[in-house]
Amino acid sequence: MLVMLPISIAAQTFDFDMTKSQPVYNDAQGYGYDVLPAPDKKKPTEPFYFSVKVPDGNYRVKVVLGGKKNANTTVRAEGRRLMMDQIITKKAKDTQEVEFVVNKRSTFIEEGKQVKIKPREKDYLAWDDKLTLEFNGPMPAVKSIHIEKADVPTIYLCGNSTVVDQNNEPWASWGQMITRWFGPEVAISNHAESGLTARTFIASYRLDKILTTLKKGDYVFVEFGHNDEKEKKPGDGAWYHYQYQLKIFVDQVRKKGAEIVFLTPTQRRAFNDDKKTIRNTHGDFPAAMKMVAEKENVPLIDLNQMTKTFFETLGYEDSKRALVHYPEEMYGRKLEDNTHFNPYGAYEVAKCVVMGIKALNLPIVNYLRPEWQDFNPAQPDDWKTFQWAPSRIVENQKPDGN
Repeated sequence: MLVMLPISIAAQTFDFDMTKSQPVYNDAQGYGYDVLPAPDKKKPTEPFYFSVKVPDGNYRVKVVLGGKKNANTTVRAEGRRLMMDQIITKKAKDTQEVEFVVNKRSTFIEEGKQVKIKPREKDYLAWDDKLTLEFNGPMPAVKSIHIEKADVPTIYLCGNSTVVDQNNEPWASWGQMITRWFGPEVAISNHAESGLTARTFIASYRLDKILTTLKKGDYVFVEFGHNDEKEKKPGDGAWYHYQYQLKIFVDQVRKKGAEIVFLTPTQRRAFNDDKKTIRNTHGDFPAAMKMVAEKENVPLIDLNQMTKTFFETLGYEDSKRALVHYPEEMYGRKLEDNTHFNPYGAYEVAKCVVMGIKALNLPIVNYLRPEWQDFNPAQPDDWKTFQWAPSRIVENQKPDGN
């Protein structure tokens, strides 16, 4: 049942009683079950999606979880952004309310100007007119959903395939996992896309999109390098065009009164002949970013060094467990990708980013959830015990970039 009074429409407030029948989504109606068929009451273990048509902005979401039976629910938003995981409720009257903020965006910038998304992005849940919630887990159970506009600081993410909200299993990135560790006092808006460089990010109007809503108190996190190192036009390379593009980010963000943070590119799983140490495949790019950071007084998180420690700690074989390495029988073809993370790897790298934020003592550390526990990439979580409820949207073609 949808409870929405006329006054609530203007306030962008929605309430849904999920214990009662809900429709399948259509644009005219503006809400309903989406992506997958509506859940079958006879199959309570099935995941489901629920979408609401809303304008661009930040939305506070309150979800009451629980059902007639014991339940274990994971909540994700938009393109598999992890919001809350493994919320366990007992049968009958046991419920838990979880609260988080979701940033919803479209490609619209202004009349006659849109973000230039790639063909592969047209099916993404992150670039449409809807706020979409995914309820997954061994036994998802949802009693109610409340959605309202939220005026909170926003952390904008700029980057490539190691940052983007990967829409499809088994691919994942730290940008869609870091949402798990921040409370409802802040929103995270991920504008990254696979295959982009700092230059093509700007050229596709993604920075322009961010600037339309960027304000004092917001943050812009910038991680590039993987694809920039492949640009071969005159002037390309770490010490000219790359640094020039990074300076554009600094100047434009600060012009809006917001804060900027650099992150050196994540390592590839490229072991030396000793099969013990990671070799640098990024050339001068990490050093070039550090130079701009020092010159412009930009806080920097050395994700390059952290992921080196992470891979070397896991070792030559077990480091595959953090990346998209799967046998043919799992996804229809053998996958051996040494750049793109799987959910476990992305989850661990997101923790590295949080530790970087803490080391810099950025004010946004105040928004970390109370259950956050400090992390050391030299002592990663055990991949054998990591739990992830896979989404039903699967793709065996690797994302752009490498």
